[in-house]
Amino acid sequence: MSKKPQQRKRGRGSFVHSTRAAASRQKDPVSFFARKALVRRSTKETRIEVALDLDGTGRVAAETGVGFFDHMLNHIGRHGLFDLAVRAKGDLHVDHHHTVEDVGICLGQALAQALGDKKGIRRYGFFIAPMEESQAIVAVDLSGRTAVVYNVKYRGSKIGDFDVELVEEFLRALAANARMNLQVTVPFGTNNHHIAEAIFKALGKALRQAVEIDPREGSVPSTKGILA
Repeated sequence: MSKKPQQRKRGRGSFVHSTRAAASRQKDPVSFFARKALVRRSTKETRIEVALDLDGTGRVAAETGVGFFDHMLNHIGRHGLFDLAVRAKGDLHVDHHHTVEDVGICLGQALAQALGDKKGIRRYGFFIAPMEESQAIVAVDLSGRTAVVYNVKYRGSKIGDFDVELVEEFLRALAANARMNLQVTVPFGTNNHHIAEAIFKALGKALRQAVEIDPREGSVPSTKGILA
């Protein structure tokens, strides 16, 4: 009696590989139908790889060595409906700063590459996210120009072993490399975890709106004719 061939189980590793492979296979990764990007960055402090699919289903595999940060990256992908794979090796014996900032750099570059000339996108995104006693308001403009407003106050400097100041560092690196306007305001909140989580959830939702293809928009959404 012949044995049935065993089916190979697909785990987190296979997802990272398939997302990376799909991005690298694209001849035109910034077209309407394949808005994907793969970015690698290697320095003496970190080695980062980010694979991004703007038109995904919210699957995320984040392995940065910083547990809380992985948790936040999951919120961006899940609520933005992006397929996102992030692998990072950094000098965590120093602190988390270089790893978090460099992931922001790479994710911003991936976002810019996947958007291409931004033809047909909605461009703007806005979301208010409640998180128990906290609330975060995030607005984005994929304008091709960088500007960041960050009005957030925390109760204390840590979330576990994660420095809360790194949330701002990540967002500034992301906005600078995606070349976008990013405004973040937390009008109230008392729990550091809830404040940060609300920010990342609202960011995912706002980005989802901004990168969406508008069926009524047949060109670049700017009176200039370009977003750069």
